[in-house]
Amino acid sequence: MGRGCGRWWWVAVALVVAAAAAAAEGAREEAAVAVAVAPRRHAYAAMMYMGTPRDYEFYVATRVMMRSLGRLGSDADRVVIASLDVPPRWVQALKDDGVKVVSVENLKNPYEKQENFNMRFKLTLNKLYAWSLVSYDRVVMLDSDNIFLQNTDELFQCGQFCAVFINPCIFHTGLFVLQPSMDVFKNMLHELAVGRDNPDGADQGFLASYFPDLLDRPMFHPPVNGTKLEGTYRLPLGYQMDASYYYLKLRWSIPCGPNSVITFPSAPWFKPWYWWSWPVLPLGLSWHEQRRENLGYSSELPVVLIQALFYIGVIAVTRLARPSLSKMCYNRRMEKSTIVLLTTLRVVAAWSILAAYTIPFFLIPRTVHPLLGWPLYLLGAFSFSSIVINVFLLHPLAVLTTWLGIIGALFVMAFPWYLNGVVRALAVFAYAFCCAPLIWGSLVKTMSSLQILIERDAFRLGEPNQTAEFTKLY
Repeated sequence: MGRGCGRWWWVAVALVVAAAAAAAEGAREEAAVAVAVAPRRHAYAAMMYMGTPRDYEFYVATRVMMRSLGRLGSDADRVVIASLDVPPRWVQALKDDGVKVVSVENLKNPYEKQENFNMRFKLTLNKLYAWSLVSYDRVVMLDSDNIFLQNTDELFQCGQFCAVFINPCIFHTGLFVLQPSMDVFKNMLHELAVGRDNPDGADQGFLASYFPDLLDRPMFHPPVNGTKLEGTYRLPLGYQMDASYYYLKLRWSIPCGPNSVITFPSAPWFKPWYWWSWPVLPLGLSWHEQRRENLGYSSELPVVLIQALFYIGVIAVTRLARPSLSKMCYNRRMEKSTIVLLTTLRVVAAWSILAAYTIPFFLIPRTVHPLLGWPLYLLGAFSFSSIVINVFLLHPLAVLTTWLGIIGALFVMAFPWYLNGVVRALAVFAYAFCCAPLIWGSLVKTMSSLQILIERDAFRLGEPNQTAEFTKLY
């Protein structure tokens, strides 16, 4: 009896130990889950609104920037402040990327009737919604045309408001740090209602007016112990270097802060996602490499393929139709004055050549990769130029001199071993200086060839005369 009780006692002890181990393991799993789902206290935020011809471009740019932040290992949420009219499929795509989307109503811009107001900045005041993200201790507000070169999570240690002075006297709002506060947000809305002074009618002018003393504040240096600072600070230029500064030296080493973020000019035709931004803007290729790794080009490739086939077809048809296009009747004894005809042909030919080099820019998808966009542009310019050559019976080399010059310029600008941006700029200017006489000479030769054709009665307008003697060029 005693042995039986002893055995049962050991079994009971074993069961208690097993139950305790299972409970401990469950507690550890619950703790791990709790840590995994614990809300983050910091966020990178950007805004998205509709109503401009470039909505799709900024949608793609926002996705690329947010996904690149994720690849840099940032320990912060990624948030997009989207207006209610953003297409649901775009919102869902952002959510699929792991981005939190906050839907908001557009803030009415009270500065629309201001004399220097630019309509493309009408809805940029939506950026003020960043102060309403009170679930976060710190938020880094971003424009979509930024390129991140490395992790910048130390920015979350900055104070209530921090920004970079790209302009010596006015800070830039393409990147700034803030501490969310509903009191500040409501006060900003009140200042909008009463018409606070705003030099440009956009978010930058308003915030520069709202934080007028930032220039006098100390420079931000992240504490080594990870604590957060209080107050307002200036950020080192390296946290948001303007692309024009970056290109001057091509590579920077800034003693007062890391070279972390590159921002692009506000000019609408020089954004990193345009295919022509490279090699004019070298960092454009870096942006497209980030997009290729994160999103790909599935939406643009079908359009590129169709256009390539179209241009190839134009070249083929032009070559096949050359005899019929150039077999134009002429009268050896033209009696009408050729001055008006010559002037008209010169104007039409010049505009046709200009159109041959311009039209492809508007046909190619703007956000396609430069290594696809530039060959497609050159193919399109060649195909349209071949039409001009055949219609006006021009010398091919004279018309294609500009085409060859563009190819040479691409090689000069893409040369990767320049010491700095000044040397690169001087090389481009030298190349342009050498090419200018050749292009001018080709234009003169083109105009002269038209005059020779007129003098030889190579063109005839209207119906042929019954008494005229006809012949053909071929």
